[in-house]
Amino acid sequence: MSNKTSTHNPFTGESIKTYNLHTDVQVESMLQLANDVSKTWRQKPIKERSKLLNKVAKILSDNLETYSELMTAEMGKPIAQSRSEIEKCIFLCDFYRKNADSFLADQIIETDAKESFISYDPLGTILAVMPWNYPFWQVMRFAIPTLTAGNTALLKHASNVTGCALIIEELFEKAGYPKGCFQTLLVNHDQVEQILSDDRVKAVSLTGSEKAGRKIAEIAGRNLKKAVLELGGNNACVVLGDANLEAYLDIMVNARMQNTGQSCIAAKRFIVEASIYDEFLEKFTKKVKSLKHGDPTDDQTDFSVLARADLADILEDQVERSLKKGAKVHFGNERKKAYYQPTIITNVTPNMPIFDEETFGPVAAIIKVKDKAEAYEMVANTRFGLGTMIFTEDFEDATAHVSEIEDGAFFINELVKSDPRLPFGGTKASGYGRELSEEGIMEFVNKKTVYINH
Repeated sequence: MSNKTSTHNPFTGESIKTYNLHTDVQVESMLQLANDVSKTWRQKPIKERSKLLNKVAKILSDNLETYSELMTAEMGKPIAQSRSEIEKCIFLCDFYRKNADSFLADQIIETDAKESFISYDPLGTILAVMPWNYPFWQVMRFAIPTLTAGNTALLKHASNVTGCALIIEELFEKAGYPKGCFQTLLVNHDQVEQILSDDRVKAVSLTGSEKAGRKIAEIAGRNLKKAVLELGGNNACVVLGDANLEAYLDIMVNARMQNTGQSCIAAKRFIVEASIYDEFLEKFTKKVKSLKHGDPTDDQTDFSVLARADLADILEDQVERSLKKGAKVHFGNERKKAYYQPTIITNVTPNMPIFDEETFGPVAAIIKVKDKAEAYEMVANTRFGLGTMIFTEDFEDATAHVSEIEDGAFFINELVKSDPRLPFGGTKASGYGRELSEEGIMEFVNKKTVYINH
């Protein structure tokens, strides 16, 4: 197994940089440092930890262009979307700076004791295993609440965004966090198992594939450690007969095509009521055709290449297997290396790969249903449970279906998206646990009962 890892620009094909992986000796030193620092970091007042978020936000703002360009170079995200990602991280810092103190304050409970309350204590060192598709956001939405709660963090980022991983570590140190509070591990998958099994690591957060989640959950379970898993999805976008296409078509297209379709919460299955199907397909296709493809460093580019050529191979295989089962190419389906043309597939039914599986790229599967009842039945026909989006003008009826859908999110007339103010996570094969909001900062704390009888 190689002791090096390299990053490459997926648009140009050029090599960016090669890095040495950390040796077992280096990993041991990093684990010990994280463990040692956690003993003092956890004692800092919450207000003091929260204040550092101002500095994190300022560094993000001051380096917005540099960080955005790095993201775009390493994984091909259109530059305008990279900038939006950094801006969202700034919003995240602001949210927890304002709210962490109240979230983590002792909660007084009236009992027979003279005094009793719940204390929210940090667990210690938390391991994060993060994906490449949102190289800053995925890490920051874990790190900001986790560090602010008084934990230390170890990051195993995807190898194709190693530059982003290292610059995030540098960012926290520049902001004034103690050295060792946040560390980036350059390790292989075998080393991850050893790290998670180490007694100094108290819990793990993973955002990634279902396969990776099952593996991490197995290791965490064997070692009796808490895990938060945000895994794959094949979110439904339901277009009912009364949907306002003029108002929401751009949102529907963006729900599938943003980040070149590489999002766990993207709309993967478009479930369209028959009465509006032809109009939807015509307008959706026209809008998809108008998207500007090209160099991801161009401000006008809407979509570019996938992050790696092998990801296009996987997507191509899913489409081909679906076509053999009767699906039809309505538009697109051209690919070259890491480029995959935005594609619309019709005649999609259950038991086809593009209905049953997660498709990580710009392929929209269109399913025609006869009525609203069949639409909701089709939504529920999935192993995944990240989110559902419903487009309709009958808000009362849509809201009545909220409890029927098992997903972690239910959005009406909007694409499923994460927001620091709201909990984010899934059910079923999409994982468990929550990130963001008050729920997220509570994932890696010990909710300790304190009972005083004096």
